[in-house]
Amino acid sequence: MSFERLLASRTSRMGASAIREILKVVSAPGMISLAGGIPAPESFPLDSMEELTSRVIKSHGSSAFQYDLTEGYPPLREALAALFSRRGIRATSRDIYVTSGSQGVLDGLGKILISPGDIVAVEAPTYLGALQAFNPYEPQYVQIATDDDGVVPESLEEVLNRYPVKFVYLVPTFQNPTGRTIPLERRKRIAEIAISHNCLIVEDDPYGELRYRGEQVPTIYSLAPDNVVYSSTLSKVFAPGLRIGFYLAPAPIDRWLVLSKQGVDLHTSTFNQALAAEYLTGGYLERQVPKIVALYRPRQEAMLAAMQEYFPPTMSWSRPDGGMFIWAEGPERLDTQKLYDQAVARNVAFVPGRYFFAEPEKGLSTMRLNFTMNGEEDIRKAVRTLGGVLADALRS
Repeated sequence: MSFERLLASRTSRMGASAIREILKVVSAPGMISLAGGIPAPESFPLDSMEELTSRVIKSHGSSAFQYDLTEGYPPLREALAALFSRRGIRATSRDIYVTSGSQGVLDGLGKILISPGDIVAVEAPTYLGALQAFNPYEPQYVQIATDDDGVVPESLEEVLNRYPVKFVYLVPTFQNPTGRTIPLERRKRIAEIAISHNCLIVEDDPYGELRYRGEQVPTIYSLAPDNVVYSSTLSKVFAPGLRIGFYLAPAPIDRWLVLSKQGVDLHTSTFNQALAAEYLTGGYLERQVPKIVALYRPRQEAMLAAMQEYFPPTMSWSRPDGGMFIWAEGPERLDTQKLYDQAVARNVAFVPGRYFFAEPEKGLSTMRLNFTMNGEEDIRKAVRTLGGVLADALRS
């Protein structure tokens, strides 16, 4: 039987994650991968998990193993309200909704907002996972120009003036893939533009807790709550395998996202939500984040120092104050997709930057580098090797 004829037309817009396919290739022994975007296993609070599990069973009992509300497990929603307060966001537990990772929010938004042909505005470059979440719903994309400070407000306004944009998707803090953070004055201008154009912004904030330098910047949501869906996760500061995401959204989008989720998984794992609630209310997060920062900061510094030493002078790169990524860019004649196989042959992997652009053939001279998964010595070794590959390519 031929099953291809049974597939819905939307499957033509669905594809395997380029990054996950790359990770399959680079799992060989001896490979130093700068390609992943995942937390280091050493960042997980393994020494607390037995205690957390005992607290869940003692405090929550059978309710932690039962079906629960699609909106989210009430003890977790209450704990998240306190977390939001520390982020400068005013929200009650009833305003907060839980999903299976922040990816669940993105898929839900695609499902309830995007009709075939609708226009979604994204950064150039943008988070690949967002494109994957939106693509099955068949949008068209328009790209917003960015610079070293992230989205350029004038470009955003031009896009909104020229196109009937359904919503704008942004990662304002330690962006994936560039690591850039939009500064406060620019955020204020973006909020003003959203309000004046009656535009919806989706603010994705998975990395905000991973700050190594500088001061916390207010969310765009805090500046324009009626125009922003704010999405975040515990994946980078607890454990990604638990799949705990959460969001705030203006009405009626919040309710439509709940209805969308009911048809997918009924609710996020109750037990995992109970673990997350105990993690937050027991003060574990406040103790764990400094440990994660202390783990990642020297790795980032090692990468930046090695790039300064070994990368050709025609290369430029971001210098983020936090997050998990560094974005590098070379002369226009450089094609990092072609360099990828050469680097892998020398046991170093990275992600060619072209995968993070909504428009094909953009970003050919760019690459994303991750520093969280390797120690300083391996990072320095990998960057030295990659610098040699780049130098060879730029000499030819």
